[in-house]
Amino acid sequence: MIFQLDFSDGYEWLIRYFVIYGILTLRYIILAGLAFLIFYSWRKHRFLYKRIQSRFPENSEYWREMGYSLLTMFIFAGIGLIVIALKRQGYTQIYNDIDEYGWTWFFISLVLTILLHDTWFYWTHRFMHIPKVFKVVHKVHHLSHNPSPWAAFSFHPLEAVIEAGIFPLIAFLLPVHPLTIFLFLLYMTIFNVLGHLGYELYPRGFVRHPLGKWHNTSTHHNMHHRYTKCNYGLYFNIWDQIMGTNHKRYVEVFEEVAGKKAEKQIDTGAHVME
Repeated sequence: MIFQLDFSDGYEWLIRYFVIYGILTLRYIILAGLAFLIFYSWRKHRFLYKRIQSRFPENSEYWREMGYSLLTMFIFAGIGLIVIALKRQGYTQIYNDIDEYGWTWFFISLVLTILLHDTWFYWTHRFMHIPKVFKVVHKVHHLSHNPSPWAAFSFHPLEAVIEAGIFPLIAFLLPVHPLTIFLFLLYMTIFNVLGHLGYELYPRGFVRHPLGKWHNTSTHHNMHHRYTKCNYGLYFNIWDQIMGTNHKRYVEVFEEVAGKKAEKQIDTGAHVME
């Protein structure tokens, strides 16, 4: 089978592209911006005790993260446009009528989509940490040693292509409804912002709980940004546990950060993690 994409009506597709870009960008700005306003401006001192690293990034770092993230949205929009074109040609398994597969499959497909993305992310992430690949593809994201919510999509263009690869993969492998895709992308964005929040919102003991230990935290990804060669997972802590790639002090650091009390927090400018 040879894919033949029909982009004959260039103006229509150009408009469609910028609509997709606008939606992706607006979602990023709203979610990352809301998190930034709450934790880095309005309630900065109220939640200071929840900081994972007590110092804050320089303003120039915020602008760099935003710039790369907006560039990422251009690439995401392009790949989204290609998937839409493939759907029109009948090459994907995206369907429009929920009754075609039913509500049970709708929710199952959403869970499978998230699990598939978690696997995709872990192994492509490990690939991007191969030294020669890292220097070209992944180093941009790791310029944020102490990330803010704006770093959620701060990728080199090549990394953006790899990250967006999950979208056509899902469209080809699983029957998915557009609403499933919408909810998945919303969940992905929210979790990505939380992972780069710089604050730990889960309570002490969460990662020791029988269920909580399988779910990742902001501390988990923050430690990845600081120490680099550990904590590769996205939503869940399944692959890191299977492959033994959790930082050896992850649970200890999480408990230290999550256990801090508001009245005892002092902003010394020092790192919580040592």
